[in-house]
Amino acid sequence: MPYIGAGTIELRYEKHHRGYLDQLNQLVRGKPEPDRSLEELIRTTIGEVFNNAAQVWNHNFYWRSLRPGGGGELPEELADLIDASFGSYRGFRTLFTAAAVGHFGSGWAWVVRGVSGRLRIWSSSDAESPLQRGLLPLLTLDLWEHAYYLDYHHERARYVE
Repeated sequence: MPYIGAGTIELRYEKHHRGYLDQLNQLVRGKPEPDRSLEELIRTTIGEVFNNAAQVWNHNFYWRSLRPGGGGELPEELADLIDASFGSYRGFRTLFTAAAVGHFGSGWAWVVRGVSGRLRIWSSSDAESPLQRGLLPLLTLDLWEHAYYLDYHHERARYVE
């Protein structure tokens, strides 16, 4: 069984992600915003434009975080950075899982690199993005219920694992 089923992918991509993109395009039509990048919109706008731009960007980043047969042995540089930041890979997994499972409501769990160069685990609500805080996102996990409900129902912990 795949970790994320085709029905979930279709729902998330065709309905949610595409809906944010369509809404954003509608909101900026005829305004100066269409010439600005998603990153710039996230850093400089509020309200509906921000919410839709951030959700498009977050989803784009999420899709790029997945691949068939993903996982496996970490590159040495990343393994060293994880060890330096979290003590061990196991420590990282424990902290990331706790942040994702313990996040109340909808949002995202992130692995980010801070200005110090160390990795951090950070969770955000709704459309909030690490870009707003000057953090470099490296990995994300979608915590919105539509991300896992069809495959895992209310078992967020099993989805995160």
